[in-house]
Amino acid sequence: MDIGKRKTLNPYFVAGRMGLLRLQWDLQPRSWISRRRVRRWKNRYKGGKAIILCNGPSLNHVDFDLLQESGVFTFGLNKINLLFSRTDFRPSVIVSVNPLVIEQNAAFFNTTELPLFLDGGAAKHIQFRENIHFLHTGSSVLGKFARDCSMSINQGYTVTYVAMQLAFHMGFDRVALVGCDHSFAARGPANQTVVAGKTDPDHFDPHYFSGGMKWQLPDLMYSEFHYRIARDVYEQAGRRIVNCTVGGKLEVFERQDLGDFLDQQLNQP
Repeated sequence: MDIGKRKTLNPYFVAGRMGLLRLQWDLQPRSWISRRRVRRWKNRYKGGKAIILCNGPSLNHVDFDLLQESGVFTFGLNKINLLFSRTDFRPSVIVSVNPLVIEQNAAFFNTTELPLFLDGGAAKHIQFRENIHFLHTGSSVLGKFARDCSMSINQGYTVTYVAMQLAFHMGFDRVALVGCDHSFAARGPANQTVVAGKTDPDHFDPHYFSGGMKWQLPDLMYSEFHYRIARDVYEQAGRRIVNCTVGGKLEVFERQDLGDFLDQQLNQP
């Protein structure tokens, strides 16, 4: 993949703008409180295992009763709450950083008691409560991976990458992806904001993006680039990410059956 052909902004302009945004963030009391809250999660699950629940159609193949019985730690992403009417399963935490998604899902985010990890810009729509952890999105430089998320994270063109950084921050040794199809029926320029049709074929729920909602087309190339960064960071630290998705087109990570991953979770404390 040739990442050098993309148009880039003047690095001095980018650095200056990022520095100003950082200063604005650091001067807000909620940034200090959030930083302290995120720091409390540092290495809380050292040596443990976790699952990141991505939002592709294949998520519908997951046995959530089995997940609940296993007690494995789970990261829900974005609009995972659309699943709640079908199952008693609830993720351990929810991560969301896209401004359109946060605004669309604000009603749920403002009422749930589940721990939420949200981009700091969510403060426009989300009431700052005890379960809220606002994250500072740092430098947009390619390849950045936050080993400590209390200061900044890199969005890496996908919320899944943010969840990988949080899992590393929390100390998990082995992390599994499910529902990461890495394939979309929607076509168009990466990151372009478009208007959704009547139903959504690209996510686990047909109403995920539908009925005229705005959403940003995926950037699969840059997402995969950052997945490789995450894989390498984990491996260099003696940790591992595996892909337990049913089908899909993501081959960056070694494939593993979800049942086998959960069996190891049950047998290896």
